[in-house]
Amino acid sequence: MRRRLAAIPGVLILSAATALAWQTPAPPFDILIKGGRVLDGSGNPWVRADIGLRGDRIVEVGQLSGRAATLVVDAKDRVVSPGFIDPHSHALEGLTNAQLRDARQLIAQGLTTVIGNPDGGGPTNLAQQRTRLEGEGGIGVNAALVIGHATVRRAAMGDSQQRAPTAEELERMKALVRQGVVDGAFGLSSGLFYEPGRYSKTEEVIALAREAGGVYTSHVRDEGDYDVGVVASVDEVIRIAEEAHVRGIVSHIKALGPDNWGKSATMIAHIEAARGRGVEVFADQYPYEASSTSLGAAVMPGQGAADAREAMEGPESKRIFLGVVKENIRRRGGPKSIVIASGRGGPALSGKNLEEIAASRGVTPEQAATDIVIAGGASIVSFNMSEKDIVAMMQQPWTMGSSDGGISLPGPSLPHPRSNGAFARRLGVYVRERKVISLEQSVRTMTSLTARVFGFTDRGEIRPGAFADIVIFDPAKVVDKATYTKPYELAEGIDWVIVNGQVERREGEFTGTRAGRVLRR
Repeated sequence: MRRRLAAIPGVLILSAATALAWQTPAPPFDILIKGGRVLDGSGNPWVRADIGLRGDRIVEVGQLSGRAATLVVDAKDRVVSPGFIDPHSHALEGLTNAQLRDARQLIAQGLTTVIGNPDGGGPTNLAQQRTRLEGEGGIGVNAALVIGHATVRRAAMGDSQQRAPTAEELERMKALVRQGVVDGAFGLSSGLFYEPGRYSKTEEVIALAREAGGVYTSHVRDEGDYDVGVVASVDEVIRIAEEAHVRGIVSHIKALGPDNWGKSATMIAHIEAARGRGVEVFADQYPYEASSTSLGAAVMPGQGAADAREAMEGPESKRIFLGVVKENIRRRGGPKSIVIASGRGGPALSGKNLEEIAASRGVTPEQAATDIVIAGGASIVSFNMSEKDIVAMMQQPWTMGSSDGGISLPGPSLPHPRSNGAFARRLGVYVRERKVISLEQSVRTMTSLTARVFGFTDRGEIRPGAFADIVIFDPAKVVDKATYTKPYELAEGIDWVIVNGQVERREGEFTGTRAGRVLRR
C-alpha cells in the first residue's frame, strides 16, 4: 500500500509537467506554406500537407493549422515540390555578371540549384571561381562545381594537345583534379567530342575520373556517327564509370541526326545492362528536338578556321574538305536544319539556315558554312532529333531533367530557347500536354534523383531537416515562353521560389534576394 501511495505524487508531477508542455506555444516558423499538394521529390503521389520553415531548413511537414509564422503562404491547392536542380548548366559565367546575378531566367523555371563547368570546361582554380560567384552580393540560385577534363589537359600539356599526355603530364593533370576536389568539385566533366578531349584515350579519362571520385559527366565522344558512333560513345561512359568506380552520366543524351534515329533503344538497353550488373550509369536530357553547338564543331569537328583556310588553298584539298563538310551537314539533317544563332562569322545571319545563306550568296551550303567558320565562326541551333527517341529516353527512371543552357542578356543573337525554358517545357509539354511522363516522376527526375546522383546532402526532397529549396506552381499553368525566334522570354507559372529558406520569387514577382550558395562536396 505504501508503494502505491509513494508512486502517486510522481504521477501527479509528470501529469502537471505534460500539461504545462501542452500549454507552451511552439516557436513560430519563419515561413509557413499551407494547403499545398506536396510532392516530396521521391516520385510518390502528392499528399495534402503544410510545411514549416525556420532559417534555411524545413523543420516540420504535416497538419500545422494554427501555428504562427512571420510569413504565411497560402499554396491554394497548388503543387509544392523541392526546387529543381539542373545537372548540366552553362550559367555560372553569366551569374558573375552584375546584371544576371539575380538568376531570373533560372528562377522563373523553378531552378534552385545548377551544376556548372560541364563538357570538360570551366577554370582550373575552383576556389577562385567560388569567390567570384559568392562575391558582389551573391547569386539567386545555388551553384555546384565539377572540374573539367579539357581544362586540366590544357593546363598540363600546354599548346601541344593533339596527342596522349606523357607520364609527367598525366600526373600534373591528376594533381589538378585532386585540387579541384579539395576546392569542392563533385566530380569530373568531359567533352570528348571537342578539342582537346577528342585526342584523349579512354584510359586517360578513367585515371582522372578515379582521382575525382563522385560523378563523371560527359558530352560523349560522338552523338552523330561522325567517328565511333553514339552507341560506342555511351559504352565508353559505362566503361569509365565501371573502372573508375564513379557514377557515370551521359550528358544531354540524344541520337543525333536521321542516321541515328531509333538508336535510343540500343543505348537504353546497354545502360540497363550495365545497371543490372551494378554500374551506376545515368543520363540527363533537355526536352527539345534541336541541339546547339558551334558551327565548326558541327561541320568540321577536330578542325578549326586555320585548318579550313589551309584546305581551301588547293583545288584537290578543297574538294576533299568540302566533301567532308557536306557529309557532316547531311548527318545533321541537311542545310535547312542548321540555323545560325550568333557569332563573329555571321553577326547579321541570326535566325537564317545554311540553305538560305548559301542561296543568298550563290554558293553551296558547305562553302557557306566554311566561309562563316573562316570569318570567325558562329553558334548554331541544329534540328536533328526524333521525338520518339526523346520520349523513350525521357521515360527512363535514370534520366535527369537538364537544360544545357546558360544565361545572357537579351541581344541580336538567337540562342537555343532551352536556357530560359527547359524545365517549364518539361512540365508543360511533356507532362501536361503529351502525357509522356507523370508529374510525380518528372518532379523526381528534376529533384531527388539529381541530388542523389551528385551526392548533395539534404537537398532535392521535402522533409524535416532538408534545406528549404522549394517551388510552388499550378501544373495547369506552367509554360515555356521562350521559342527559337524569341529565346529570351521567361517561363511562366512557377509562382513561388524559395532558396535556402528565403523567397526569390513571390506570386510571380522576383525579389532579388540572392540567397544562393556555392555548394561544397
